[in-house]
Amino acid sequence: MCTVCRHELPLTDYNYVDENTVDLIFYGRIPIKKAASFVFFTKNGVVKNLLHHLKYRNQEQIGAFFGDWYGALLKDEKVLQNVDVVIPVPLHPKKIKKRGYNQVALFAKNIAASIHAEYRDDVLAKIINTKTQTKKDRQLRWENTKEVFQLNASSKFNFSHILLVDDVITTGATIEACAKKLHQIGNVDISVLSIAVVP
Repeated sequence: MCTVCRHELPLTDYNYVDENTVDLIFYGRIPIKKAASFVFFTKNGVVKNLLHHLKYRNQEQIGAFFGDWYGALLKDEKVLQNVDVVIPVPLHPKKIKKRGYNQVALFAKNIAASIHAEYRDDVLAKIINTKTQTKKDRQLRWENTKEVFQLNASSKFNFSHILLVDDVITTGATIEACAKKLHQIGNVDISVLSIAVVP
């Protein structure tokens, strides 16, 4: 990105100490230790364009770019220093085959490297291939994600603090569905991170 575009990015400045609006999304819904997002997503602007290219234009390196930048800001966050594992929200195998990659994978990998945690994409699986959620209301998003994910029975769950990572948080329905499955592991804390949040 050029310097001008970097300065145009609407950074949230959310950290893992202060309460923020991403935390509030999950209050009363699912136990989340802490949540934050890197940038605000708006209907028009550079963030929408970047995420569109990340997801649909084969520009996977955008995820790495965001991961390096945000990772550098998060590496000294005390709340994240006991994170064992970073887990990306999974895509359905058909979508992976079509797109060629999970758009949040490189972001999550680079965050994991920055906070010295393990990256694991074999813990959660998406078992129902849902259509895009971008134009659905809150109730439909929640209905569409209730039983979409499952834990991989063959995976070993030897961790106590999970950082669950997604690209965009709108209503929190996807994160909520994933977190509910991860809580089935038992005795784990879950924190949440995303590239963007819809304000």
